[in-house]
Amino acid sequence: MMLTKKRVALFAIILTAAYFLAFSMLPESIIGDRRGDDAKTAAQDPADPQSPDYTDAQSTGAPQTIIEKLTAFALFSSKIAFLAVAAAIGTIAFLLLIFKRKYVKAQIFTFNRYKQYLILLVKRDFVSRYRKSILGVLWSVLNPLLTMLIMTAVFSYLFRVQIENFPVYYLSGIIMYNFLNEATTLAMSSIIQSEGVIKKIYVPKYVFPASRVISSLVNLGFSFIAFLIVFVFTGVEFQWTMLLFPIPMIYLFVFTLGVAMFMSSMAVFFRDLTYLYGVFLTLWMFLTPIMYPMDILPPWLVPLYGFNPLYHFVTYFRNLALWGTIPDLWANMVCISFSLVSLSVGAYTFMRKQDRYILYL
Repeated sequence: MMLTKKRVALFAIILTAAYFLAFSMLPESIIGDRRGDDAKTAAQDPADPQSPDYTDAQSTGAPQTIIEKLTAFALFSSKIAFLAVAAAIGTIAFLLLIFKRKYVKAQIFTFNRYKQYLILLVKRDFVSRYRKSILGVLWSVLNPLLTMLIMTAVFSYLFRVQIENFPVYYLSGIIMYNFLNEATTLAMSSIIQSEGVIKKIYVPKYVFPASRVISSLVNLGFSFIAFLIVFVFTGVEFQWTMLLFPIPMIYLFVFTLGVAMFMSSMAVFFRDLTYLYGVFLTLWMFLTPIMYPMDILPPWLVPLYGFNPLYHFVTYFRNLALWGTIPDLWANMVCISFSLVSLSVGAYTFMRKQDRYILYL
């Protein structure tokens, strides 16, 4: 049977419906109360290991009115639908890997052929970032430390934000946001800046945004050193669960790679995106609890944070580093879903439009 786009789309719809029903029948201990009644209070102590809520449906109490109940049910249904779509995408991707083995082998061969070029691009990006600076790579450690000192002074003393271990709380969020910001911003212009190479020789075009993301990942590693320095000097109790920190970093890396591929593709056709995206990133930072606790938010706004992928990645990391708890199965399902959807959409968009890049460069 010939595999066409219509058949794949129909199969995806059927899979999504099946997964939606399957996820809906999971026990409430995993997915949360279907009416939203079990949502945890947003006014909990942020240092309490039980305060992070991965059910995407926090509130200060059970919904009382019909509108509130319908809103809670709509949020719950949208959460299940999103996870069903992610599971369907994952299943189709796995099946394509099986039935399109020749294509997959060809892509692997191409990647192996040009992986040294990818490594060269990563080295170039990282070295050029600190070229002619006196401190060089030390800025990767000093920059988050200096920013942390300023934010601690502003929020702890001027705004009187009461968060236990605020320096560590802030750094655990800002280093992840900075990685997303830096990687996607650099990747947006990677195809445009590589115009000369693309027009002269054949190179897999995905190596350009991928190199930006990987070089930013190296920078994230140095920023994590700054996090450990603050962790030690502030006297925060070490949690053995911090050893699992690569898990949220992998989720964030895959998600960021998908966003980078999508934005780098769109920027070729719509150059104004490079300016609009900077505004969007600023908004994204303030919509993520990086420098403020969740308990200052109004109850109606808290459930909407469940649609912010960066919120889940940051909370996952804080669970491991600050609260010493291992996120449950549902938390991992949500993070995997965001990462998988981002990478699938980004890769599909990039591959479909890459042959037209040369016409717009």
